Amino acid sequence: MKLIVGLGNPGEEYERTPHNIGFLVVDRIASERGVEIRNRQCRALTARIQVGDEPVLLAKPETFMNLSGLSVRELVAEYDLKPEADLVVVQDELDFPLGTLRIQTRRSSAGHNGIESIIGALGTQVFLRIRMGVAPERKVTDGQSYLLSPFRKGDLTAVDGMIETAVDAVKSILTEGVAAAMNRFNRKEEKD
Repeated sequence: MKLIVGLGNPGEEYERTPHNIGFLVVDRIASERGVEIRNRQCRALTARIQVGDEPVLLAKPETFMNLSGLSVRELVAEYDLKPEADLVVVQDELDFPLGTLRIQTRRSSAGHNGIESIIGALGTQVFLRIRMGVAPERKVTDGQSYLLSPFRKGDLTAVDGMIETAVDAVKSILTEGVAAAMNRFNRKEEKD
């Protein structure tokens, strides 16, 4: 089984914020598969899907971002998973421009509190991450305020495109393997 964890904060006030892009991705995957992420287990909302021959558990921790590791650790233990082989975490990344996506592993948290919590709870930083750029065009002085405020209307088309790309990246990881997915999705944008 593979565990796909979208990071975010529970509650309507956070639904359409940059910090919740991970939730939005797993919601889109669930919607495409005709399931709802509503089962409660291990401090998360979950749903099961099948991708090819692979059973997949979609999860949205209900612990708030900074304590995501509590839920992830419980899910990993519950299903006897190996983080380095079975876990994919979808996260926002304020260091990347809006629309940028990178698949990476073996990294520090780079200051992301949700990732820091997961690394601390699992005792390893060796797990796959889909890092989704949410930085606006102009520099923000208060990153936390920006991450917890709704996306601007002018950014919604780019956000939707990035969510769709992340869904494709998850499918690629599950069906083609990590190396092929990294090769496909981590390419630098070509300049015209």
